[in-house]
Amino acid sequence: MKAPSKTETAEATYIRTTPRSRALYEQACRVMPGGTTRTTVYFAPYPLYIERGQGAQVWDVDGTSRLDFIGNYSALILGHAHPKVTAAVAAQLERGTSVAAANPMEVQLAEELCRRIPSLDMVRFTNSGTEATMFAMRVARSYTGKQKIARFEGGYHGTHDFAEVSTRPDLELAGSATAPNPVADSAGTPQVALSETVVLPYNDLGSVERILREHRRELAAVIVEPVIGAGGVIPAEREFLEGLRSLTRELGILLIFDEVISLRIAPGGAQDYYGVMPDLTTMAKIIGGGLPVGAFGGRADLMELLDPRRPDSVPHGGTYNGAPLGMAAGLATLRELTPEVYADLNRKGDKVRRELRAVFDAHDIAAQVTGIGSLFNVHFTSVPVRDHRSMRTSNPQMSRDLFLGLLNHGILMAPRAMGAICTPMTDEDLRALVTAVNEVVDERETEWRELGA
Repeated sequence: MKAPSKTETAEATYIRTTPRSRALYEQACRVMPGGTTRTTVYFAPYPLYIERGQGAQVWDVDGTSRLDFIGNYSALILGHAHPKVTAAVAAQLERGTSVAAANPMEVQLAEELCRRIPSLDMVRFTNSGTEATMFAMRVARSYTGKQKIARFEGGYHGTHDFAEVSTRPDLELAGSATAPNPVADSAGTPQVALSETVVLPYNDLGSVERILREHRRELAAVIVEPVIGAGGVIPAEREFLEGLRSLTRELGILLIFDEVISLRIAPGGAQDYYGVMPDLTTMAKIIGGGLPVGAFGGRADLMELLDPRRPDSVPHGGTYNGAPLGMAAGLATLRELTPEVYADLNRKGDKVRRELRAVFDAHDIAAQVTGIGSLFNVHFTSVPVRDHRSMRTSNPQMSRDLFLGLLNHGILMAPRAMGAICTPMTDEDLRALVTAVNEVVDERETEWRELGA
């Protein structure tokens, strides 16, 4: 790839160096709305098409290699094509891909999850985090006999109807920061999803207590990301999470941790890191080893509602629930994730966050670098980012410039400037990221000053 220049926009460089991605996108637009089957991988002027990945690197269809600092939105904690994972999948592939029966691999992965995650007595498998949160909410309603679910503004819990509320609301409709209104994420979200949802402000225990006490007789559960993921990689403050657990326990409201992303910050997830135990936990991403696997689990008295031997059981079907390929990949992945591996990943995360902050400070660019463990997110704002409203003060044009600029310098991150570190990454790879960010800032600094940076 020819190096970008200060006289060429980041988008112009991207278009010049990715002609085959552009051609594939034009082809895709004829058979898929918007040319993609996954909204999150689209960005203007067209998405990047990746042909293969190995370790910490990916190669696009034009043959350009990049360090992959997003890992399929944090799912690929071991990087691409890890030999233990590919061997486990290949061995299972020879025995078959799926069956209309239970299989030994699902038992092994279930045992491993229950061993690792402090609050799990029992677990059930799904195909995605979306299904996991949908069933966790259903179990909570069934157990309590109540209908409403409280969730936090800016949190992301998948794409089922009752998750599609106030993920990134129109702030003119969202109301007060301390008493947010429920706002539909898109057209087609049913009105009942709004009326049965209570929205809470993140990291604001005082406001949360007031709202929960007001709605205590209607609420089945509170669902929370201990680390807001898609909404900016914002960790919960310890006192906030501990207070939320105490409050929900006092009020008889179930607490659901959405650990789809945060499971990668410690061997037992964020609940292990914070020492706060929920009633139910939802999981996905790293537990599938790169294949589509989700899960939900928790207290035995809650999960036993799914027992088909009960006359009043909550049904839970799914053609590919517990499919052995995903179970094999997930089990192989978790077996690689020892406490020592987590410690090394988290050391690397600390290093990246620290050095990125130093880059922006050296250029006198107002930016916050949030994150925890091996996760990080850049926000172009002078406001400390601790909740959704502060995250929304970030300059979106600068985030886009950084994302496209990094693509042109051999780094793949999320368009929202989120990154995740995988185990194959070396300190040299981390330096490459920091160097690339510095080069992008050099190229765009004049434009950014005009934007008020």
